[in-house]
Amino acid sequence: MGILPLNSYDSSLFVVENGFLTYQGDTPSYVGVDVSSHQGLIDWEQVADAGVDFAMIRVGYRGYGSEGKMMPDANFEANIQGALDAGLKVGVYYFSQAITEEEARQEAEYVLEQIKDYDVTYPVVFDWERQNYSGSRTQKVPDVQTMGNLANTFCQVIEEAGYEPMVYFYQFQAYNYYDLSQIMAYPFWVAQYTDTPTFYYDFDMWQYSSTGRVPGIQGNVDLDIRFQR
Repeated sequence: MGILPLNSYDSSLFVVENGFLTYQGDTPSYVGVDVSSHQGLIDWEQVADAGVDFAMIRVGYRGYGSEGKMMPDANFEANIQGALDAGLKVGVYYFSQAITEEEARQEAEYVLEQIKDYDVTYPVVFDWERQNYSGSRTQKVPDVQTMGNLANTFCQVIEEAGYEPMVYFYQFQAYNYYDLSQIMAYPFWVAQYTDTPTFYYDFDMWQYSSTGRVPGIQGNVDLDIRFQR
C-alpha cells in the first residue's frame, strides 16, 4: 500500500458559471448530474442544453433485509438512453448493500450485464452506503479490511471488463469505514456539500450538492464536477 496523494485543488479556482460549479485551474473540469428513479422522467435534451456534460445513472440497488435481493432502477433504461441520445457522456453507479466479497462480485457482474449494450465511457461506481434502520443489513458496518475488500472486488471485476471503476463515499464514511490506502488503485468520488472541497485526499469527482436545480429535471438533483487528468 502506498501513500495517498493529498487534495491539491486550489479552492480559489472554483467558480460558479451558468448555475454550475467549475474549476478554473489547469485541470479541465466537466459539469454533471447523478440521477435515479427518484428524479422521475427526465427531459435529457433540456439537461444537455442547460450545459450539463455528463450523467451518472443508477443501474440498480441491493434490497434490504437478510435476503438482500438485487433490484433494477425502474428508470435506468430510459435515463441512460435519453442521456446518450442527448449527447451526454454517461457513467453508472450501483447502490451496494454488499456484506461479503461474493455479493460485491455479484453486484459488479449484474452491472456489467445491464450496461453491455450502452456506450458507457464514464466511471462505473461502487456506491456502498450504510442504512441505519430496522431491517437494514448494513446497520453494522463491516470492518475496514472487509470494506476495502468489497470495493476492490467490485472494481476489479469492472476493470477487467474494460470499464473505469470508481468508489463513491461521503467524508465520514471515507475517514471511518475505509482504509483509503487499501483502495487507492481506484479513483474516488467524494460527496461533500460545500462551496469548496476540504476532503483531505485526492479525488477525481465531487458531488457538491444534493439540492441542484436543472432544466428538464423535476425537483432536486445531485450536482457533480469531474476532473479530467
